[in-house]
Amino acid sequence: MESGQVEAIAKKYGVSTQDAAFKAELCDLYARYVYSVLPPGDEDLKGSEVQAIIKFKRALGLDDVDAANMHMEIGRRIYRERLETSDRDADMEQRRAFQKLIYVSNLVFGDQSAFLLPWKRLFGVTDSQIDIAMRENAKSLYLSQLKSIGRGLDIGTLIDVRRAQLAYKLSDEIATEMFREHAKKLVEENVSSALDILKSRIPDSLSQAVEEVNIVIKFNSLLTTLSKHPQADRFARGLGPISLGGEYDHDRRADDLKILYKAYATEVLSDGIVDDEKLAPLNELRNIFGLGKREAEGILSDVKSNIYRRTLAKAFNTELASVPSKAAYLQILCEKLQFDPELASKMHEEIYRQKLQQFVADGELSKEEVEALMAFQVRLCIPQETVDAAHTEICGQLFEKVVKEAIASVDGYDADRREAVKKAAQSLNLKKEAVMAIFSKASHSNGQVRKLFLSYIQRAKEAGNRIETAKELKKLISFNTVVVSELLADIKGELSPTAETEASSVTSESEGEDDEYEWESLETIRKTRPDKELKEKLRKSVQKEITLKDDIPLRDRTELYETYLMFCITGETTNVSFGTAISTKKDDSEFLMLKQLGDILGLTRKEAQAVHIKFTEKAFVQQAEVILADGKLTEAKADQLAKIQKQFGLPTENAQKIIKGITTTKLSSAIEASVARGQIGIQQVRGLKEANFQLDSLISEPLRESIYRKTVEEIFSSGTGDFDEEEVYVKVPADLIISAEKAKSIVQDIAKVRLENSLVQAIALLRQKKRDNVVSSLNDLLACDAAVPASQPLSWPTPGELDDLYAIYLKSIPKPEKLSRLQYLLGISNEKANKIRDAASEGTLPIAAAEEKEELTF
Repeated sequence: MESGQVEAIAKKYGVSTQDAAFKAELCDLYARYVYSVLPPGDEDLKGSEVQAIIKFKRALGLDDVDAANMHMEIGRRIYRERLETSDRDADMEQRRAFQKLIYVSNLVFGDQSAFLLPWKRLFGVTDSQIDIAMRENAKSLYLSQLKSIGRGLDIGTLIDVRRAQLAYKLSDEIATEMFREHAKKLVEENVSSALDILKSRIPDSLSQAVEEVNIVIKFNSLLTTLSKHPQADRFARGLGPISLGGEYDHDRRADDLKILYKAYATEVLSDGIVDDEKLAPLNELRNIFGLGKREAEGILSDVKSNIYRRTLAKAFNTELASVPSKAAYLQILCEKLQFDPELASKMHEEIYRQKLQQFVADGELSKEEVEALMAFQVRLCIPQETVDAAHTEICGQLFEKVVKEAIASVDGYDADRREAVKKAAQSLNLKKEAVMAIFSKASHSNGQVRKLFLSYIQRAKEAGNRIETAKELKKLISFNTVVVSELLADIKGELSPTAETEASSVTSESEGEDDEYEWESLETIRKTRPDKELKEKLRKSVQKEITLKDDIPLRDRTELYETYLMFCITGETTNVSFGTAISTKKDDSEFLMLKQLGDILGLTRKEAQAVHIKFTEKAFVQQAEVILADGKLTEAKADQLAKIQKQFGLPTENAQKIIKGITTTKLSSAIEASVARGQIGIQQVRGLKEANFQLDSLISEPLRESIYRKTVEEIFSSGTGDFDEEEVYVKVPADLIISAEKAKSIVQDIAKVRLENSLVQAIALLRQKKRDNVVSSLNDLLACDAAVPASQPLSWPTPGELDDLYAIYLKSIPKPEKLSRLQYLLGISNEKANKIRDAASEGTLPIAAAEEKEELTF
C-alpha cells in the first residue's frame, strides 16, 4: 500500500486526512499491524519486521510522534498482560515479547528513538535492560544469517552478512565471536565425522577420515586467506584461522584430537618421505586442534618411528642385507623421514633386545640364534658395547638365578650345582667380564654374595663379646673359601686351586709401595704371610674380586679387622672350674685367615698395615708408660724397652718416638708446675730451647704468655731506665713462640699501668728520703715511657715535689736525653730547669742543703 492510495480512499469518502477521528483510526490500524507483525514471545524475529513496519507507517502517512505513541501503547498492553499472568513460563514469554518490541521500535525510529520512545520513564526499564534487548535480538537475527555461510565461503554472502550485521545494530566484537563459533562448529562437524569413521574400523576408514581432515584444513586456509583480502573490511567480521584449543571441553576431547592427528600424519607420511609440502598441513592441523608444539612433535616422532620400523622390517632381508654400507642405507632412511638418528639407534637396540629375549626364552642360545643375533647387530649397526650390555642384562638374569640357587643351596656347592653353573655360563654365550659382573654385582648394593657377606657382618656386630664376634667372622671367612671362591673359580674356568693359590701368593707379595716394607718386621704382619709349610696345609684358592669395600665405612671395616687380630693374638677363652678362664693357644693359620678377612673387607695393604701398626704401638705404649711412670729414662729402663721393642718387631724410630712422647709428657707436667710456681723464667726457657725441646708441646700458650709478662715486668722494675725494643718485641717473643702483635699488646698494657705507679712510688720514696731508690723509680718511669710514650706531662697536686724529683735525678748525672725526657714528663719549664741546674752547680740546691744538715746532725 502506498500513501497515495490512502489519500485517494479518504477523498473518495469525503474524509480529510487531517481529521482527528480519521487519524485516530489510522493510528489504531497501525498499532494492530505492528502487534501482528511482531512474533509471539517464544518465536524469534525473522528480520523483515522493521522494513515492513516502516513501509506501512509511510503508507498510512503517520508522523513519527503518532507512530511512536502506538509503539508505547503496545508496550503498555504487553506490560499489562505480563502483570495479569501468574504463570512463570507465560511471564518469560511476555518479557521476550517486550524485548522484541524494544528492539524493533528502536530500529524503526533510529536515532530519534531516544526521545520518541521513553521506555525508562514509562516502564522503569534500565539502560542495561535495553542493551540486553538490543543485543540478544540482534544476535538471534545474525545467527540466522550465519547459517547461510558454509565451508565454501562465497564472497557475496560474506558481504551480505556484513550488511545484515550493520542493519541489526550488532557490535563487531559480538559478530566476530559469533562468526568464529559458527566456523568452529563447521570444523567440529568434520572432526566428529572423521573420528566416527576411524572408530568404526570400516574398510578404507583411514582414507575417509583423512579426507574429512583435508576439508577442515582447506576451510581453515580459506578463512586465513580471506582475512588478508584487500576488501576484507566489507566482509563479515571474524575471518581468520580457527583453533579448537581453549574450548571448555578441549581437555576431554584432547585424546581424540591426538588420535586423529596421528592418523592423519600416518597417512600423509606413509611413503617414508617428509618434506615441507607435507609438514605445512600438519603444522596447520596442529594449530587447528590446539595441540602444543611438544605434543605434536611427540606424535610425529611416534609416527616416524612406526614408519621407520616398518621400512626396516621390509628391507631387512632384501635391500639392507645386500647393500655394502649398512650405515649409509640407514642414514638415508633417517634423512628421508627426518627421523632423529639417536632415536633410530635406540630403536635398533630395542629390536635387538626383543630378539635376544625371544631366543633365550628356553634358557640357552643355539648356534643359529647366535648367528641371527650377529646379523641384527651388523645390519642395524649396533655397537659392541650395546650388545654386551643387552646380553649382560637379559642373559644375566637367567645366569644370576642359577648362581643364587648355587649360593643358597642347603646341600652346599656340590657337583650338580657346579655343573649347572658351568653350563649356564657357556650356553648363554656370556663374556667373562659379564659373568663376573653378574656374579658380584659390584655396582649394586643387593648382590646375592655380598648380601650373605653382610649378614655374617651383622651377626658379628651383634655378638655379645669379642670372642663371639671373631667366631662369626671366622664363619664368613670359611664361607668365602669353601663356597664363593670355588664357585667363582668354576665360573671363570681358570687356574686350578693349587696353581691359583701360588699365583695369587706371588701377586700379593708384589703388592704395595716400597716404603711399606719397613713394617714387615711387625710380628702380626709377618704371620699373615704364610710360610711354605702353611701354604701346603691351606691349598684352597681364595677370591678377592667380591669385597665389602663399598658397603661398609672404612672405620667399621678396620674395627672388625682389629677385633680378629686381637683374637689371633690372645686366642679363644675357655672357662674352667672355680670361675677361672684360660686362653687357647692359636697357630699361625689364624693369621692367614686374618689376611683373607682383610681381602673380604676390601682393605688395601696400607689400610690393613695401619691396623697392625696401631695395635702394636698401642701395646708398646701400655708397657712403656708403666716402665717410665716417673718420667726418667735410665739405662736399665732403656734396655728393658729395647727387649719389648724387639719382641713386638717395632722399628727403632717408632719406639724412640713413643718413648720421647712419654718422657716429654711427664717433663711437660713438671715444667708447667714450675712455671705456675714462678720458678722458670726466660733464661730457663732458652736453656730448654738449646736442648732441642719442643717448647710449644712442653709449655701451654697461657703459661708462655705468663712468662713473657713476668719478663716485661722485670724490665720495667729493673731501675736502669733502659728499654731494648728488639729484645722485648722480637727475641723474647720468638723464644716463647708468641706473636709480635700479642707481645706488643702485653707490653703496652703493663707500661700504661706502671707509668703512673712509678711516679707515685718515686714520690713516696722522696718523702722517705730514700734518694737512691727515687732514681731507680724514675728510671722505671722512663722505661715505661719508652715503651708507651706519654702524650702529655704527668699531673701531681704538689709541684714542689716534682721539682725535688728532678733535682735528685739531676744529681745522679744521667744521660742528657733521659734528663730532658724526665723534665717533660714532670711538667718542669725550661726556666725552672735552668734555675735548678744553676743551683746544682753552685751547690745551693735545697735537697743538697738538707743532705748536709742531716750529715751534721748525724
